[in-house]
Amino acid sequence: MTMSAGLTPAVHAAEGEALSSRESAVRRLEIVAPFDIKGADPLLSGILFQRMQMVETLVDVDATGQLRPGLATEWSVSDDSLIWKFTLRSKVKFHDGSLLTAQAAVQALEIARAKPGLLKSVPVTDIVAQGDTLLIHLSEPFAALPAYLADYRQQIFAPSAYDDSGTALAVIGTGPYRMMSMSPPLSLEVAAFADYWGEQPDIRRARYQAVSRAEGRALMAESGDADFTYSLDPASRQRLRDSPRVSLASAPTPRTLLLKVNANHAAFSSPDVRRALSLAIDRTAIAQVVLRYPEGASQLFPPMIEGWHNAALPALHQDVIKARELLEAAGWQVGEDGIRHKGDQRLAVSLITFSDRPELPLVATVLERQFHAIGIATRLDITNFSAIPSGHHDGSLELALFARNLALVPDPIGTLLSDYAGTAEAPGGDWGAMGWHDVDFTADLARMAREGHGASDDGRDPRGEASRVLQDALPVIPIAWYYQNLAISNRLESAQVDPWERSFGLSDLRWAP
Repeated sequence: MTMSAGLTPAVHAAEGEALSSRESAVRRLEIVAPFDIKGADPLLSGILFQRMQMVETLVDVDATGQLRPGLATEWSVSDDSLIWKFTLRSKVKFHDGSLLTAQAAVQALEIARAKPGLLKSVPVTDIVAQGDTLLIHLSEPFAALPAYLADYRQQIFAPSAYDDSGTALAVIGTGPYRMMSMSPPLSLEVAAFADYWGEQPDIRRARYQAVSRAEGRALMAESGDADFTYSLDPASRQRLRDSPRVSLASAPTPRTLLLKVNANHAAFSSPDVRRALSLAIDRTAIAQVVLRYPEGASQLFPPMIEGWHNAALPALHQDVIKARELLEAAGWQVGEDGIRHKGDQRLAVSLITFSDRPELPLVATVLERQFHAIGIATRLDITNFSAIPSGHHDGSLELALFARNLALVPDPIGTLLSDYAGTAEAPGGDWGAMGWHDVDFTADLARMAREGHGASDDGRDPRGEASRVLQDALPVIPIAWYYQNLAISNRLESAQVDPWERSFGLSDLRWAP
């Protein structure tokens, strides 16, 4: 089904005049990636709308991960840390021609706050418009609020984008590109927005296509049907390495390949057994042979996430002999078939993953062999990614392999609170801990969210301490730090990869002479 941008008939008519044969003939940039388009609401496909630069948030993020002005030019907090003030840019227009006002921003944030997401967990009591400013009242201090407002779920849509229930039926933002058409789940097309408040982009039109199979994306890059081709697997990168049509690019991202472990499982409730799983993994081989990355993950956070990456932590490594010793000490003995058992219980588990990211089934196959080497039978289940949160909620998940972006909120405290904070009754989140919780750890995260990351009384960085707790307990087991790998058409003059995965960088691109 093809969807329009959702503008009024009058606006459509005006746009039709603007899109004369002159603009229709403008060269179109083609972007190909594996991410499906699920609908117009930010909760469904907001990451993609952000990457296509149709929408903006009050707070933005620079190339180093630091917060910078977005639709808000500045922000401050009251002396008691309970009232945040955000000053909006003046003369900003939505794609339907209406002006950005503080009241429009209030409406968008209130709608976001009512839906599942991180903002729902912030202690907000009220959001009010006051002239050209937005005031957010809190019931208790929350220093991480500006970072939360940079999250894609806090995109500012025009009031006309929503229906009476607060569901977005059209993508009407303030970005340098406006939606022209959308055909879920496969494609959408954008054009430069003539009334954008910032600089006009050189690339005037672009189309995004969702192509699930890695070899299909590689063929499009090779044939010249794609200008930007994202999420290339190792075989595709090898295939395209000598292509005269494209150049290959790679950049580290704040995403980590993880093994989620059900700590409620009879075996995995023991930290020593989780440690045995970790010691069975040859991260160097997986990184260099399967993923073609420089190195595996020595801990949860990659070095690019400063403060949270704790250089003092002993690196995660492979030690098969030690892994076997830990399992035997925990009472798991090797049976005649080479698989461990304790009494009548056989150490045989299911490992689920999905093929949206083509490297995941390959890594899962390697893990199956490496776990077998220490006496754990692993049955692979290549399924839909939704099986992971489903298995988390019904308790059936045993092991799951996936990649987690640890900085969807630029301050990872947002991800940690979502994934690892909790209680004995409700520990962890869909993509984090399962059956594991630590009262002191949760309290420390809550304190950092309230007060910031200042050093503790003994001079230690609380972020590094949080990383240490996760490394000791291993509710998830890090395997590799991700790199974004893509092919860029030589029709483009230059291109840069956004390491924080917030933008495809359309507005900074230029066609080659």
